[in-house]
Amino acid sequence: MTDLEADLEIDGRFPSGEWTGFFLQPPSTSRHWMQLHLTFRAGTLKGDGSDWVGPFTIDGGYQLDDGRCWWTKRYTGRHDVSYSGYNEGKGIWGVWNIPPTAKGGFHIWPAGMADPTQSALTQAEQAPVEAVGPRTITRRTFIGR
Repeated sequence: MTDLEADLEIDGRFPSGEWTGFFLQPPSTSRHWMQLHLTFRAGTLKGDGSDWVGPFTIDGGYQLDDGRCWWTKRYTGRHDVSYSGYNEGKGIWGVWNIPPTAKGGFHIWPAGMADPTQSALTQAEQAPVEAVGPRTITRRTFIGR
């Protein structure tokens, strides 16, 4: 094990490596898939990935006590997107925001984990994202229960 590997997060909710998931962009209810490579280390989240918009980098953080996560997704040569969410053991879910008005939901999880949204996907896609704020999200609001 290298020194860099020894510093990686040991909490099972935050494994470094390949992640997958999607974001929702209203008014469409389609999943927009993304592939990510994330590194979790001492409260810092770093990574990169790609989706239909293009390649991007990730720079942010996370908290072990409540699972809160936040980051900026910076598209190469394009715009930034702010993400805010929570990890309760089934990946990270929450909202993304491009001020002043663009926003939607997202859910990402470690590659190899079964899609944790399968039982609630239809409800999640139909949830009114307008009611969700980056500091007021709840699991109930996100999945539309």
